[in-house]
Amino acid sequence: MNFLAGRVFSRGRLLSAATATGLGVALFVAGAVGLSPQFADGDGPSPAGRPLPGVRQAATGTDALAAQITALQQRLRILPSDASGWATLGLAYVQQAKVTADPSYYPKAEEVLRKSLDIEQADNFAAMAGQAALAAARHDFTTALDWAQRAVAVNPYNATLYGTLADALTQLGRYDEAFDAVQRMVDLQPGTPSLARASYTWELRGDTATAQAQMGRALAMEPTPADVAFTRYYLSELALNSGDPAQALTHAEQGLRADPGYCALYQAKARAELALGRTQDAVADYRTAIARVPQPEYVLELGELYQSLGDTTKAREQYDVFGAEQKLFAANGVAADSDATLFEADHGSPAKALALATEGIQTRPFLDMDDAYAWALHVNGRDREALAWSLKATALGSRNPLYAYHQGVIRQALGDVDQARELFTRALAANPAFHPLHAPAARAALTALGAPA
Repeated sequence: MNFLAGRVFSRGRLLSAATATGLGVALFVAGAVGLSPQFADGDGPSPAGRPLPGVRQAATGTDALAAQITALQQRLRILPSDASGWATLGLAYVQQAKVTADPSYYPKAEEVLRKSLDIEQADNFAAMAGQAALAAARHDFTTALDWAQRAVAVNPYNATLYGTLADALTQLGRYDEAFDAVQRMVDLQPGTPSLARASYTWELRGDTATAQAQMGRALAMEPTPADVAFTRYYLSELALNSGDPAQALTHAEQGLRADPGYCALYQAKARAELALGRTQDAVADYRTAIARVPQPEYVLELGELYQSLGDTTKAREQYDVFGAEQKLFAANGVAADSDATLFEADHGSPAKALALATEGIQTRPFLDMDDAYAWALHVNGRDREALAWSLKATALGSRNPLYAYHQGVIRQALGDVDQARELFTRALAANPAFHPLHAPAARAALTALGAPA
């Protein structure tokens, strides 16, 4: 069955490299050496476009992963020539970095994956896939693509490898090729990782109904609790950005009932609560998410929520944490991209925002970076150039309300009042609380432009 509905790949969306890649790669690498795959995460496309919204943490997930790593280390002391064991350990370190938001595991992963390839190079697709996952985690998508292509060449019938390939192609803006890889993955193994990517292809082009249908198919395939949590997270996101925050909240709550340790669902719950006007509940859920896994995305969103509430002291505390995390990630080989760019554009240095965006658009020419680059150009007064990049961000048909808001501000700065009014209206219709600071700004702009907010 063709889950991509006629293989129309001229436009579409994919899971971010941080989403389902880790899940599938961890499973097949662990299986290769007969170990229990306790270390699986759920993301992607994030976003791939989006920064890492789906890291799985089962209630005992972090402990189980630590135990898995210990078992692998003990095994490798006895069998130091076990190439598959070293590859599995490398993947485990990548996963540990994700579930703890501690990038110091990335150099460890790099070391053991190299050791695996030193032992066995020609046919070691597990280590190649691990290298691809590591490079993607560091936002080095060109290297991730190279390793994924090598792995597929060795094992062209492994569905997970096509997911890894698709994620890298997506983040490099090579959408048609990425969608072909997703179709191949679905053909080989329809399941949560492949159907989630299929959903993303439709979300990127703005077809949220088909995106929801694809994620619903994934949910219906007798999934594990982690699969339920993963799919509920994305169903919540799709509902929220389709103007249905009540349904978004329901999905998040149902996901947490299935897997109470799936940390990203607290973020999804907070976003839905914010859209429903339940501000203090949103603050509490963001704080829960950060206490469990201090992902930079959660930290930044909570800081902006505090700022919107007028609590500049708590907002600054979160921004300081975000800045410290960015330095830690950079020290461990992770390239800054859209989140860091938007943070500097909105809260820091316009010049630094543009410098980050200029570097990021070269390494990750994906929609999120197109939008971030446009916004960085805008805050530096270069609105004509900004519009070209903003149009590029929306060229596939994405209904991302933040993209629409940014483009509306740029249009307004260029004197295109009618287009600005339409874009602000579109952003707020998709999600009236799409951003704690920018959504009120969009309403104020509409009022100033003589339109109902």
